[in-house]
Amino acid sequence: MNQFSRRKFLKISAATFGTAAVATGVGSTLSKTSAKAQEKAAKGVKQIPTYCDICFWKCGAIGHVKDGKLWKITGNPLDDLSKGRLCTRGTGGVGYYFSEERLQQPLIRQKGTERGDDKWVVVTWDEAFTFIADKMQEIKKNYGAKAFSLFSHGQGGAFFKHTLKAFGSYNEGAPSYAQCKGPRETGFVLTFGEHVGSPERVDIKNSKCIALLGVHIGENVHNSLLQEFSEAMKNGASLIVADPRYSIAASKSKFYLPIKAGTDIALLLAWMNVLVTENIYNKEFVANYGIGFEQFAQEVAAYSPEWAYAETGIDPELIRESARELAKNAPESVIHPGRHTTKYGDDSQRLRAIALVNALLGNWNQKGGFFQPNSIKVPAYPYPAYPAKDYELADNPGGMWPFADEAVSTGIRETTITEEPYPIKGWFVYATNLIHSMPDRQKTLEAIDNLDLLVVTDIFPTEITGYADVVLPESSYLERFDELFAPAFRRPSILIRQPIVEPPNGQKPAWWMAKKLAEKLNLGHYYPWNDIEDYLRTRVESAGFSYDKLKKDGVVYGSTKPLYESEGAEMNFYTPSGKVEFYSQQLLDAGFDPVPKFTRHEEPTPGFYRLLFGRLPMHTFSKTQANPILHDMKSENEVWVNADVAESWGIKNGQYIRLMNQDGVMSNTVKTKVTEMIRKDCVYLPHGFGQTSERLKSTYLKGASDAGLITNVKIDPLMGGTAMNLNFVTLVTEDSWQG
Repeated sequence: MNQFSRRKFLKISAATFGTAAVATGVGSTLSKTSAKAQEKAAKGVKQIPTYCDICFWKCGAIGHVKDGKLWKITGNPLDDLSKGRLCTRGTGGVGYYFSEERLQQPLIRQKGTERGDDKWVVVTWDEAFTFIADKMQEIKKNYGAKAFSLFSHGQGGAFFKHTLKAFGSYNEGAPSYAQCKGPRETGFVLTFGEHVGSPERVDIKNSKCIALLGVHIGENVHNSLLQEFSEAMKNGASLIVADPRYSIAASKSKFYLPIKAGTDIALLLAWMNVLVTENIYNKEFVANYGIGFEQFAQEVAAYSPEWAYAETGIDPELIRESARELAKNAPESVIHPGRHTTKYGDDSQRLRAIALVNALLGNWNQKGGFFQPNSIKVPAYPYPAYPAKDYELADNPGGMWPFADEAVSTGIRETTITEEPYPIKGWFVYATNLIHSMPDRQKTLEAIDNLDLLVVTDIFPTEITGYADVVLPESSYLERFDELFAPAFRRPSILIRQPIVEPPNGQKPAWWMAKKLAEKLNLGHYYPWNDIEDYLRTRVESAGFSYDKLKKDGVVYGSTKPLYESEGAEMNFYTPSGKVEFYSQQLLDAGFDPVPKFTRHEEPTPGFYRLLFGRLPMHTFSKTQANPILHDMKSENEVWVNADVAESWGIKNGQYIRLMNQDGVMSNTVKTKVTEMIRKDCVYLPHGFGQTSERLKSTYLKGASDAGLITNVKIDPLMGGTAMNLNFVTLVTEDSWQG
């Protein structure tokens, strides 16, 4: 008999997930602290430093508690990433604490039900960990420790990774590589021998000319990047924007290039052609640090602006003028490499092309270009050695993507489906909604069907939790200690995350969950520390810093090394040649083009439009839509449709339509934004909406999901990135879908 059968069977109820009521602000929401605790709370305002968790920038922040109640969050003036200011999302972070839709208790899927049925049993933490540990031991006995994988996106994932490695399981990955930044890092490593990094090492505040290719500064709102961009604009920097959509950044530009989507490499090759043929590249930098320039110059000689005009739709003279603008301001001139770089399937080469234009400008380790970042190497905690790994990792079996230097999340998914080179039977998913964060949703569901165990840790009941066997409710970043953050930036620093308030319903932090699970697995000796602060203090003090000062200030700084060559920064290039590789012998040896080439991508059939997607300033991915404060700012997305296209369809601004992709997949209804600020051959849809979890009533079917429409995916052959801008949609009006 099911050990939980004595418990009340639960479907969706307020007792399980919280009610659907949401607060419109912190002042209008009932405090979750008990009356007794409130009586004891100190009067006045208490300020506690932490760092934000809403996007990867992880800005230093200060939580304000007024008369024992959470009041507000502001930027930490001591922190370089926030500079004392937070973005819209950061200041709205208090909404996580006050949301009534949060997960409250551990859940186990009702025995005999299917994944996705949303039928649960509420259990204790001990019962949840016992269930997980027993299932892990069973899977390990049948398939070995290699049959597990972790998917994570957040600092707390480090503790689950530690527990799984102690168990002998080394497979892990984050969608942020194969679905976002991977091609960028590959392209720059192939050229300069180093990553761009996160946050990006772009010295925008000192730039005199900035070029953006599909980079939406002002809409993705990476805090100090946006502040520095504003500073550069104020100081008179010229801006070049190439984008099919007239974005916020484009409205500030000196040169706007309404490029045809999918033709970035053609534009970049034409810029290379102009810089080389007009002899306006940085000859000193190329001579001192470059290799293979002669072969490179021969390759780009054919790519004139006139040739590029036929591909990009951009006037040849505009291509020349913008290239000259870059050269005139070099080396204080930069093409920003961007963040979401998985677009067309040749993205590593596309980002290598961006790296090559930057190399021609000579801006590596130069003021106004790319600076040499500083970081603090915080010693790892002295744990016992992990069990030896005697198997190849499941994300890239056989090295099919030879230039991948991080785990490929979709590679793990594929192995889970095919069971080659071995079966993957257990997934741990931490703080990432794989239903929205990985493309080709049906493949994700197919992989989940092949699992014997799926454990999901989250704050909200997102779509992925509906397919779990066990759901673990995490405390929000305002309520927990977490792993240290030591970013590589201008000044080397360490930031601490510490609780501002107690969790409202007994939710737990990742470190506590991972430690308790390890103990259930008889691996408690891998957690020799009793409390997270013991762990944090050991690491901080072993790095030579005061833990007490870090807690007090929220950030500590180390000694800063030179940022630029002119200040003494070393010019090291960790490529095979030790030089900036204009012509890549390692690519040629691996069977790839040594210099990027342009290839035409798939085109839409008549009546279809290329689907583009991006961010909104008040939301991050699909993780903030249930935050009541941020939800109130933008509860649904809109699809941008060119005014002439809308007129031909008889569609009015604000009208609700549906989108149907080339494979017949239909979206929810979505409001149209009829505008002249987008090309006629594409539409644009902000990411993260159209969520289908009925447990999140505030977000359920609000807007359309771009992720659900991305069923055509092409894989980058260099590093396994998933190209997602190869999908096309047609517009479906109410008369059509009703019929």
